[in-house]
Amino acid sequence: MKRIAIYAGSFDPPTNGHVDVLRRSFKLADKIIIAIGLRPDRMPLFPIQERLILVRSAMREVFGHQADSLEVITFNNLLIEKARETGASLLIRGLRDSMDLDYEMQLAGMNSTLAPDIQTVFLPASTAVRAITATLVRQIATMGGDVSFFVPKTITDALKKKINRDAVD
Repeated sequence: MKRIAIYAGSFDPPTNGHVDVLRRSFKLADKIIIAIGLRPDRMPLFPIQERLILVRSAMREVFGHQADSLEVITFNNLLIEKARETGASLLIRGLRDSMDLDYEMQLAGMNSTLAPDIQTVFLPASTAVRAITATLVRQIATMGGDVSFFVPKTITDALKKKINRDAVD
């Protein structure tokens, strides 16, 4: 039986931290679904359709043919419901620090109560990417800083284009 994992987030933009978690997720599952969450309470830099394209192209850039075992989708319901819909039995969650751990433990507890058949797996961020957050990447990019250390090249290019386009508008 194929083991399917789901890795959810806003991916606004996808970062090398996301890549790090995905790289290690390949050891846990045969197929990984990257689920981009729609949150009406947030104003994303990239609209959802752009994020879908960016995530797909960045993963192809980074993982090559291994990206064939990735699927990129969106969701606006409970993550466990999307996991059930897609046949995922694992929820992949990345951890950067103790603040992430506290929040993620709460989510894992709630998800476990709602869906005991779906397991949450925590993957601690590698030291090299621990400080990277999409929020900081967006802030650095909008202030004209170099984000190439923090995101795949595809994303660096997209951020430059997006920031320049918004500056003109």
